[in-house]
This record gives sequence, C-alpha cells and structure tokens, in this order.
Amino acid sequence: MSRFFDLTSVGSVLRACSLLAILFPTFSCVAFEGIGRPATPAEIAKWDIDVRPDFTGLPAGEGSVMDGETLWIEKCSSCHGDFGDANHVFAPLIGNTTLEDIETGRVAALTQPGVRTTIMKIPTVSTLWDFINRAMPWDKPKSLTPNEVYAIVAYMLSLAEVVPYDFVLSNENIASVQERMPNRNGMNTDHGLWDIDGKPDTHNKACMKNCKDTADVASSLPDFARSAHGELVKQNREYGAIRGTRTTDEPLVESNTESSAPTEILGANACLGCHGMEEKLVGPAFSEIAAKYRDTPDSLTYFMNRIRSGGSGNWGNIPMPPQPQLKDSDLKLLAEWLAAGATH
Repeated sequence: MSRFFDLTSVGSVLRACSLLAILFPTFSCVAFEGIGRPATPAEIAKWDIDVRPDFTGLPAGEGSVMDGETLWIEKCSSCHGDFGDANHVFAPLIGNTTLEDIETGRVAALTQPGVRTTIMKIPTVSTLWDFINRAMPWDKPKSLTPNEVYAIVAYMLSLAEVVPYDFVLSNENIASVQERMPNRNGMNTDHGLWDIDGKPDTHNKACMKNCKDTADVASSLPDFARSAHGELVKQNREYGAIRGTRTTDEPLVESNTESSAPTEILGANACLGCHGMEEKLVGPAFSEIAAKYRDTPDSLTYFMNRIRSGGSGNWGNIPMPPQPQLKDSDLKLLAEWLAAGATH
C-alpha cells in the first residue's frame, strides 16, 4: 500500500492510527484509547491521493494532446523545453525511445551509454499521471485539475509517439495506452522489493539493546553539487519535519528582521532554486542582475514588469517564467531590493 502521512505531531499519529484501524479491522490502537477520534471518510479521502499502476485512485476525466500542448507551453516549458527534451534546468523527459521500443516494451537504448530520459525508464503511465498530479508545476504543486493532468500527460505521450496528436486521454482508455509504454516490460521483481507472496522483503530485526551507534550515518551531497540549486535551507517550507542541509556559505537572515522580507518572498516563490544571491545557478545571481541594470532609467518599473511577465534572451535562452501569483506589495518590494543593489 502506497500512502503518505504527515507524522510530525502526536495529533497526526493519532489520525494515522485511526486510519489504520479503519483500513485494517484487526489493527489495535489500544494505547490511545479514549484519545482523539476515528478519521472521517472525508479526511481519509484527502490522504488517499495516489494513483496505482492498476489505475486504482485515478479520477474520471479527459484531456487532449492539443490542450496539453497549450498547458505545457504555459506551465512546463520554462523548465522542460517546448518538446520535453531540454536539459538546461532538469534532466530531459522525452527522447531516446523508438517505435520498435513501443512494440517490444523494452527500451533498447537503456543497454547503451547515453542520456536517460524519463520516458525511457518508467514502465507505467500511472507514474506520469500521479507525479504530475501531486508535484507539478514544481512551484505550484497540486494546482492542476484532473483534466489538465490528462492533457499534459497526453502531450508527453504524443511527443514520445505513444499516442497520435489527435488523441484524447481519459480514465476510460488509459489502460490501452499502458500497453504501448516503451519500457512497460522493463520492470522486474528480481531485487525482491516487490514480491507479493506476503513475506517481508527483509529479515532484519530492530535493535532494542546494545545497539551500534549510527549517529555518523547520513546521506550527503558531493561537494561539487552541493550548491547547484542555491541554499536549500532558504528554500524550505515553513512546516513539516524535513529540513534542508546548508549548501552554501550565504548568511541566513533572521525572519523577524525587516531586511529578511525579500529573502522570504524569494524562498516562498521558488526563486532561490534558479537564482543564487552571489552565484549563478540556472539563472543569473541577484547581485549580477542588480549590477547590470543599476543605471537603467526607472529600474524599479523595469524590474516589476520583468518579474511579473517573465521573459528570455537577456541572460541566454533559458526563459524565466512569469510570476502572476506575487502580491503587488511583494512585487514592489523585490523590485526595490534589486534596484538598491540586492544586498542581504
């Protein structure tokens, strides 16, 4: 069962316990007897948002390739390119599959060195639908309607020649599309993680006493990649248990000071994923932008228009997406900050 819970508080634990008791009648929450209440069907429905390979959880809807192309240009192309094959922000999504792969269900290019695109690797179309529905666009996750997700997935499949340009993808025909996924037969259970015979996939036992100290065990980024997307700490959401590691030497401005306001706005709107304060990431550093336009007449108006409308060409071919969600007051504050030199 693939489910995601926020277990960052006692209340969340109680809700999860109630949910398990509903889903599995033999499950016992005796330790919490008299505390909290069972989760309501409406609450469970909000948690139960995944779409499985057998399309359990897939909502009704439809979307055409042509509508998907329009949505793609508006919401996706700035990071993935007009045809999903760009490699300037994120790894390419489309490419390196053939009509023969669609017939065999095995992508031949995976056996050779070269670029690995998303469509080469994923075996199930539900993976595309589920990820886009829950995580895209990356700065506004869960903002797409089901019909928009169908349309965007249809456009991606069209780019990979899985479906024709006049195709309309829906919950009723998506199973037939699965039969044409280029790597649908590339999935196996040899690693033992997907065995469905009811046996656990590990024989490890939880250590309860005299346990080896594992405080030094941690994941890490190699030094050359640590700052590839700026200071991760500044890009964290303000809720949840997962906190990013420090990835640069940038000073962290306290959020309760007046000077932190621009940084807070930048972090809340995903700007720091593409722009560093002093270093170029995907786009130029804020210090570079401020220096370049320092002597521009009416730079305040220029910055406000550029941030609001987006654009490309001044710093290369990678476009900056428009920022229509910014409040007028935040937009003006950012423009004033840039016009003043973008100092911390």
